[in-house]
Amino acid sequence: MKGTRQSKPGTMSAIKDAHIVKIAVEMDEQVPQLIEFDQQRPLTAIIQDLCNTWALPEPEQYSLQFSDNARSYITEKNRNDIKNGFVLRLTLSPGKTAQDILDRLHSNKPDDMRVALERLQRLSSDYTFALEFINKQGHQLLINMVEAGTYSGDHLALTLQSFVELMDHGIVLWDILEPKFIGRVANQVNINTTQDTRTLQSSLSILESLVLNSTGRYAMVDQEVTLPNLIMHMQSQSVEIQQSAVALINALFLKAESITKRRTLAATLSSRHIRNVIVSAVLQRSQQHVGTEMAHQLYVLQTLLLNLLEERRIGVDPNDAEARERILELRRIAFDIDADGSCSTTSGGRKGGGYAKDYKKLGFQNHTNPIEDFGEPPGMLALDNMVYFARNHTESYTKFVLENSCRADEHECPFGRSSLRLTKLLADILKVGEPPNEQGKTYYPMFFTHDHPFEEFFCIGIMLLNKTWKEMRATTEDFVKVFSVVQEQISRALATEPPLMSLDKFRSKLATLTYQEIMNLWQQEQSTREEWESQARPIIELREQVTPSIMELIQQQRLQFLCEGTLFTKYSAKGHRIKDKFWYCRLSPSQKVFHYGDCEENATPALEELPHKLPVIEIRSLAVGRDCPYMKDTRKAKSTASLAFSLIPDSNQEPLNFVASNEKCFDYWTDGINALLGKKMVSKETKSDLETLLSMEIKLRLLDTEGVDIPESPPPIPKEPPNYDFCYEFK
Repeated sequence: MKGTRQSKPGTMSAIKDAHIVKIAVEMDEQVPQLIEFDQQRPLTAIIQDLCNTWALPEPEQYSLQFSDNARSYITEKNRNDIKNGFVLRLTLSPGKTAQDILDRLHSNKPDDMRVALERLQRLSSDYTFALEFINKQGHQLLINMVEAGTYSGDHLALTLQSFVELMDHGIVLWDILEPKFIGRVANQVNINTTQDTRTLQSSLSILESLVLNSTGRYAMVDQEVTLPNLIMHMQSQSVEIQQSAVALINALFLKAESITKRRTLAATLSSRHIRNVIVSAVLQRSQQHVGTEMAHQLYVLQTLLLNLLEERRIGVDPNDAEARERILELRRIAFDIDADGSCSTTSGGRKGGGYAKDYKKLGFQNHTNPIEDFGEPPGMLALDNMVYFARNHTESYTKFVLENSCRADEHECPFGRSSLRLTKLLADILKVGEPPNEQGKTYYPMFFTHDHPFEEFFCIGIMLLNKTWKEMRATTEDFVKVFSVVQEQISRALATEPPLMSLDKFRSKLATLTYQEIMNLWQQEQSTREEWESQARPIIELREQVTPSIMELIQQQRLQFLCEGTLFTKYSAKGHRIKDKFWYCRLSPSQKVFHYGDCEENATPALEELPHKLPVIEIRSLAVGRDCPYMKDTRKAKSTASLAFSLIPDSNQEPLNFVASNEKCFDYWTDGINALLGKKMVSKETKSDLETLLSMEIKLRLLDTEGVDIPESPPPIPKEPPNYDFCYEFK
């Protein structure tokens, strides 16, 4: 059966007018019009009405534009962006405007061309106009103008700016550009004299797009543009020129056709001179604030440089002679051993088994053939780092090895095993091997300050590891735990704002992030998160939903406790404790009757062994503390009175008086009795259990949201639809 949902009476008028917006339309030399813009009418009909009001012939020659700075043309695709109060402009259509610009450009009159180029530059970012202009071969005219080489100054700057905007729409391919055009544009980059920054920036952008988006123009650009000229532009006073130069370097690096080419570029970019340019001209000058685009380009450059390490993130071949020699070098440096295997500080040679003992001290897992430790990735990269550490930080290296070799086996920090794990950790933190993310903008200035940044990063990390190991008094069983702390230390130091400008500052920052400091931060963040989450509206609503089921669970536990029964000390009717006299009380499985009677200490009598009964239905109320009949005497000890409770029957029967052995027993019994009487459980134990169980339940339900910020309020409810005439089927 099909049906339609009827519109709400109070919203019919609003629904009827939902497609009508009240706007103003202006035009040069005309009195503005205030109109009701009907989104359901064709644009041509609305333009026809406007032209009739202003007595304008040929309405097909006109279009509407937004009046903001972009001056975008209004089409059927974007007309819904028009809202109440907008001011639109009636202007010549994109086709008519494109033709007028082309006519002026063909006129070769300098003034007409300048006006046309300024107008073209302003409109080229609009897709509708760009499509009309390119369909009329306007882009080819701009290419011819550049290839002719007769234009300079404003004319050339505006031409190149317009060309960049037109090509960015992707209407035509970058492969249409020929060597002559590329040569002319590259010449603007290679000129050392002062020139218009607009021309230079546009030229750099064109060359970058050619490298990234064409199929066969990389070699032409690479041949025409030299790296020294791009480095020169990185020293420009214009941030836009700097970031365009870095972007072109990144494009050449990213699209390099061979690993050899990438290595050559990396070697040049890693040279001290170029690193100093990056640090002094880009990083230090803009240290207070680096723009989003520049940050992205620096991130891409750093990612590409670090990704060259990927070819070393491989396992080591057990038959690799060079790798074996480097492992022997680690042993020689650590124990001051000559090349022939003898110890330089002793008169005699090494005894048999010396190699295995030394490799054990070096922290290798395979003492007889340590090269097998490097069989899995990133074995080769880890070996590179270890050798670099031994050669360039010899004192720290030998101290690390000898210090740990003097500790008991279970307390030593194994250098070999730790280096392998640390290398993998650092590569993962820096995302080595992952292509640059289009939105990425995280870079580390300190990596531009050293010839071997990753190796130095490793050296700092391995010394941090040894320090943290000692602070934690770790054993080999704590290996994973130590690395979790080290990862946190390094990640927090890298996240420092503003970014650390040197490796020395990074080392100093790590010194403040001790093991105890990390533990304090973790505890503080956990407490803060739990406190905030407990106050967030979604969490409060979730707690309210879960609370009834938790209370039911607590109630079931209390009643089960009563069914199991409790041994109580016997008191007289006047509240005096009777020595060595006990009685037992328990609730029947049906939860309808209390069974009780005298018993021996430590006894647990069965239900049928308890002779007395008190039906739950006959209980009028529960009295606690001083309200109990036998606790009226104020001379009774306060502690005793606080643990007393009585069941008051409806009949003339004597109350059943209890004194619990402790506060927990008191709370459990009073909770259970209140539950049986249909009253709220209000004891401290109930509140504590409720909070504990609620907290656990909330955490379990929020496991999938770990790391996700929970909003304080739900997302806004969408606007009502224009009508409620929905068609649906009942099944």
